[in-house]
Amino acid sequence: MSIEFTKDVVAEPKKPIRQSVSWTRRLASGRVYVGALIVLVWGLGPFYWMVVTALRDPAYTFDNTPWPTHVTLENFRNAFDTSRGNNFGRALVNSVIIGSATTAAALILGVMAAYALARLTFKGKYLVSGLVLSASMFPAVVLVTPLFQLFTNIGWIGQYQAMIIPNISFVLPMTVYILASFFAELPWELEEAARIDGASRFQAFRLIMLPLAAPAVFTTAILAFIAAVNEYLLASLLSSDKTEPVTKAIARFSGNDPLVPPYTAIMAAGTIVTIPLVIMVLLFQRRIISGLTAGGVKS
Repeated sequence: MSIEFTKDVVAEPKKPIRQSVSWTRRLASGRVYVGALIVLVWGLGPFYWMVVTALRDPAYTFDNTPWPTHVTLENFRNAFDTSRGNNFGRALVNSVIIGSATTAAALILGVMAAYALARLTFKGKYLVSGLVLSASMFPAVVLVTPLFQLFTNIGWIGQYQAMIIPNISFVLPMTVYILASFFAELPWELEEAARIDGASRFQAFRLIMLPLAAPAVFTTAILAFIAAVNEYLLASLLSSDKTEPVTKAIARFSGNDPLVPPYTAIMAAGTIVTIPLVIMVLLFQRRIISGLTAGGVKS
């Protein structure tokens, strides 16, 4: 009896076939990068040119060289020079006061209003939402004359509240809608569990729901502060020399020649105002993005 031994043939593993990227996919990827570059240049181009001009000697203000030439820091010192009637340092403090007060009031009112619109059921709920939306669409220029007349009658012209209260009405709709969309997506079970444990509705809101809404609240605070600081129309009419914000102070900068605006000093002042805001946004960009996208996708 013969025994035949068969040799098992083990197939060699096939080498993975490298898939070539089609030219259409490469073209689509290239368009994305080109579009991102265009948006980047469009957004940062004016800021870059402002910084370049701020670092340039006033004698070369209109030099078209795309990088800093004849660099000097004298423009930043001129921005804080009060000998020509410019009170840029005081205006910075005023902007911080107006922006902080506006942000605080808008957050206090907006958080409660957003929670009520998102979590409570009451008669006229959608009417209130529509009124808040319509308030955000109302043009500010239409309010100038009535506000000026009203604040003149009650003696508020040149006071901080003459700018803080209108700014609250401008940023409050944004605050309500950002936070309402976030509160609407928070799980009801957390609030119900707190209520079962004996917490009142306000305690459940303060101890459970509000900490969970921290990313959206943080985002809204930054956007409200920037919007309040950038407001110019009402500030130019309702503020005085002691309460004017940076937007009005920069607009009325004066130099050695009363007929020629001090462009380099104006650019230096704009750089001083803009750089802290840019740094703040860059440091907290993840929180800002998470807050803006919170509530955008239903689970």
